[in-house]
Amino acid sequence: MQTLIKHLDQFRKGSPLSFRLLAYILLFSSIFTLLTTGIQVYSDFRKDVYLIEERMGVIQTSYANSLSRSLWSLDQNLLKVQMEGILQLPDIVHLRLRIFPESEIVMGGLPRDIATRSLTLPLIHRDDQVYELGELTITASLEQTYRNLRQKISLILTTQFFKTFFISIFILWIFQHFVTRHLSTMGSFARRFSLENVNEPLVLARPRRQDTAQDELDQMTDAFNQMRERLRQDILRQEKDANEIRKLSMAIEQSPSSVLICDKNWHVEFANQKFTQLSGYSAPEIIGKHPSMLTGDAHAPQENHRFWNNIQLQVKRVGVWQGEINSLRKSGERFWEQVIITPIKDEHGRPTHYLILGEDISIRKRYEQQLLRQANYDILTGLPNRMLAMDRLKLALAQARRDESLVGVMFLDLDNFKHINDTMGHDAGDTLLIEAARRISSCLRGTSTVARLGGDEFLVILPGLKEADGAIQVAERILQTFAVPYDLNGQEVFVTTSIGIAIYPTDSDNSGTLLQHADAAMYEAKNKGKSAYERFAPEMREVSQERLQIESRLRRALELNEFELHYQPIVRTQTGKVMGAEALLRWNNPSMGMVMPDKFIPLAEETGLITAIGDWVIEEACQAVRRWQDATGQPLSIAVNVSPRQFRDPRFVDTVLHAIEKSGIKPSQLELEITERLILDNTIETADILHRLDAHHVRLSVDDFGTGYSALSYLKSYPFDTLKIDKAFIRDVTLEEGDAALVNAIINMAHSLGLEVVAEGVETQDQGEFLAAQSCDFAQGYFYNRPVAEDSFLAWLRERAPVSSS
Repeated sequence: MQTLIKHLDQFRKGSPLSFRLLAYILLFSSIFTLLTTGIQVYSDFRKDVYLIEERMGVIQTSYANSLSRSLWSLDQNLLKVQMEGILQLPDIVHLRLRIFPESEIVMGGLPRDIATRSLTLPLIHRDDQVYELGELTITASLEQTYRNLRQKISLILTTQFFKTFFISIFILWIFQHFVTRHLSTMGSFARRFSLENVNEPLVLARPRRQDTAQDELDQMTDAFNQMRERLRQDILRQEKDANEIRKLSMAIEQSPSSVLICDKNWHVEFANQKFTQLSGYSAPEIIGKHPSMLTGDAHAPQENHRFWNNIQLQVKRVGVWQGEINSLRKSGERFWEQVIITPIKDEHGRPTHYLILGEDISIRKRYEQQLLRQANYDILTGLPNRMLAMDRLKLALAQARRDESLVGVMFLDLDNFKHINDTMGHDAGDTLLIEAARRISSCLRGTSTVARLGGDEFLVILPGLKEADGAIQVAERILQTFAVPYDLNGQEVFVTTSIGIAIYPTDSDNSGTLLQHADAAMYEAKNKGKSAYERFAPEMREVSQERLQIESRLRRALELNEFELHYQPIVRTQTGKVMGAEALLRWNNPSMGMVMPDKFIPLAEETGLITAIGDWVIEEACQAVRRWQDATGQPLSIAVNVSPRQFRDPRFVDTVLHAIEKSGIKPSQLELEITERLILDNTIETADILHRLDAHHVRLSVDDFGTGYSALSYLKSYPFDTLKIDKAFIRDVTLEEGDAALVNAIINMAHSLGLEVVAEGVETQDQGEFLAAQSCDFAQGYFYNRPVAEDSFLAWLRERAPVSSS
């Protein structure tokens, strides 16, 4: 029994549903069994009682008359026999015969504690009349009935119990096999079900039925797997969404732009890392605050409040606001941001949050300011440039028209600046320009403007003058400040300026014309000796027009083949034999005639035309040498002057080599004359160009030696072949002992450095004999021949003795 109870307990714990089902089956089966058994037993009981009653009725029918006759006849023995017969009947246990009036016969005994049934029969004799003889009371015992009843109940209950029990066990087994174990499988699957095994389907250990024959377990399995599949799809979507959100979150967090997210009341809820880097505020310090704190100004809180109110109003109306904001870092430093503000809306289009994107544009703003300054100011001196100067001049003229006052316009150009720049280098030239700008500015009052137009040209605007003499007084002060020497690289240098003055409205009421008139007056000041000023006069317009005309014609001279070369021979002083010639440029314009170099070369330098002109000169000179060689059979040489601007052209060396290759002459037949002031520009670029030319055997010459600053230290560093003594030293060499001693020293110094010497400007026989006596190698000048065109030079060659080849 205990084993059964133990198994039942284990069964209850292992399969609660089956145990409850068993309990319910047993309970309801027992109730049903009891109910049906009770009905059946009661029915059988009533049937047994009915049989007893029926038997007693049969006694009444069968024995009543015979007993009445026996009693009428007073046959006592017959009565006893009859009564004993009755008593022998089943269940009859007691008879009591009352004989009226007071006699009775009793047979049998009454059982104790046993239910009985009694029937009293009247004994009547009918004759002419009815005689009541007595009555017979028959008592039937129900003991056997109850005994049968108990046996039936016991049998029925036992039978029904075992039947119910075994049927319940069978039903339970069926339920366990077909339902409960699958439910347990489902339960185990559900307990094990998680995101890690969402791909594992639910499979029951039972055959799969067709769709039309599916039972509830199949439907539940399908429902479970469909739920699992939906969950798996949801997980995939969620993972995808989570990845997207994670990527979006990382993108926002790692965004190069500052990101703030505010709630609908404009309180900050999120700040990314870039915002922290830009502003210096950590996320907890800004969360919950209004973004207006980032632009706050303690001196103008109301303006800041209105500013953000306008932003919020525009975002509400337009849906976006973008612009530049001058934000405030935690440290108090200001910085510029390019900001875009947009609402984040829900599915109904209602703003729930606001997104603020910011990008630090401080560097761009600085560049913009720098570009704005570069567009309006000279980078070197910090002065207004031409564009800004012209704007200020127009404003000054407009103000003067209203005030009926005068405006002075002064055009300044530094004297000999190009010589300083080429001789002492660009750094010294820049220093000179900066100091010149400072000196000019120191002579002006606050309302005046000084601007650098370019190069060494300055413009001074004097508004609000009462009389023209005010401009002259300013010019005199400027000239006085320029009388003080400049300190350039430790050397004192005197630089003056030439000033041209034009007055509004006397000379013109147009800004461009005033500038032209001041420029013309400045050139007049230079022509009169420099370090002076000149007031514009009408006749100066012709000079200015002439200069413009020359510049215009010069730009077309090369394409119109108006340039030509003249050649001056170079001879050996000891023998007088011609070694070659120097190529000298001339401009033969149909309208202006033969224009000398000193009139157009400076202009070509200023305009940059000198590079193209110089390239043409080198190529034409090389071609001329080739023609001379073909005509005379002798390899003459040619010397060509090189402009500093041409020399610094990146294509210069290639141009020279191309001209040599194209003409077919030897590189040693070409000699390039480099000015002394170019040598003093001691740069890597200069040294590289000279050494590249020397590597190709092109001869190099120092031109006009002694006219500039000392270049002795560079003669050893650069690969020069020849040194040319300037004609200024040769002119009085036979008259002045100092000049003679200086020329002699130059010749000896050059020879000690391995250089050949050419003397320029030899005009007399005495000068030639002196140079020969001092062992000067070569000479050139009018004494031998003036510069002539190629045809004349070639004819002159043919008249001379045979040309030396050494």
